[in-house]
Amino acid sequence: MNVHRSHSWDLTVDQAQQLQDEWSNYVKVRPLEKTIKTVAGVDVAYDTDHQLVVAGVVLLNADSLELIESHVTYHQSAFPYHPGLLSFREIPAILPTLAKLNQAADLIICDGQGIAHPRHFGLASHLGVLLEIPTIGCAKTHYWGEYTPPLLTRGNTSPIQADNQVNGHVVCTQNNIKPVFVSPGHLTSHQDAIEWVLKCSNRYRQPQTTRLADQLVRKHLKLLQGD
Repeated sequence: MNVHRSHSWDLTVDQAQQLQDEWSNYVKVRPLEKTIKTVAGVDVAYDTDHQLVVAGVVLLNADSLELIESHVTYHQSAFPYHPGLLSFREIPAILPTLAKLNQAADLIICDGQGIAHPRHFGLASHLGVLLEIPTIGCAKTHYWGEYTPPLLTRGNTSPIQADNQVNGHVVCTQNNIKPVFVSPGHLTSHQDAIEWVLKCSNRYRQPQTTRLADQLVRKHLKLLQGD
């Protein structure tokens, strides 16, 4: 999986925010243009004792959601935590992990925001622009914008609005379960984002891509910590 655009990761907070403002112009919100055969999930866990980042990727068959392959890499933590700048902390670990895939991902669902972000450039948008592949942000928690909670029935949605526009949707993936917060990352539409999150959330609140990636990094984090 090749990097289409690149930039320095040695940035201050102000420089990172400026890059988000500039690179948000590269984001394309539009319907998927090809058939999706494989869908990937990425996740990151932190070993604060050793200042390590554990990054994981899983690749699933887009139709059956069966696991095709998975990989984990370890990295030194560099960029500090700062609200709205998660991608600068996680993507340097995610990119080399994605590079280990033997088969290309047609779509990546990220555990984070897409354009539902103050600078319209959350983790999913950042990753999508770097790789020039379709991405979707599916976060567990609300970060930015206003919405009316939808009825907790699978398939129900409610728009997330800010700056007089729709930036994402609150999506109920299961009956009577808290919703998730979904937005296009890059090269996907709002409808694509909703449909693919629902398709991949066939049994649980979170997409299977996120669940398996989360389980993978947690397992390796425990091994690293000797638990």
